[in-house]
Amino acid sequence: MTEPSDNNEKKVDDDWKEQATREREKPREESATARPPRGPLPKPTFSLLLSTMASQVYIFLGEIANPLTGKHEKDLDQAKYTIDMLEVLKEKTKGNVTEDERKMLDSLIFELRMRYVNSAGK
Repeated sequence: MTEPSDNNEKKVDDDWKEQATREREKPREESATARPPRGPLPKPTFSLLLSTMASQVYIFLGEIANPLTGKHEKDLDQAKYTIDMLEVLKEKTKGNVTEDERKMLDSLIFELRMRYVNSAGK
């Protein structure tokens, strides 16, 4: 049996390093191509929070397509749960929101409940 030469050992070591480097860079390449760059995020506000939660309800009611699947899917339990969460938010923020924010929340909860009742009856 012959002893491995230093050149063979170095070659194996270099191959391993090159493979490890390729594997480390692969997720970066995939993530860079998976989604386009986005602009700056909007300033977090109470009204943006309400709009985001309302959008979730519309998705759960099947009124707008689920952005992950592209399909209109109903999940009435999730819709009701999110509406109930808005009600909790209303109770917990009582006295700490502006009149306009309170009116927005009240009308949003009413609208979403009506849409839920309409959707549940179909």
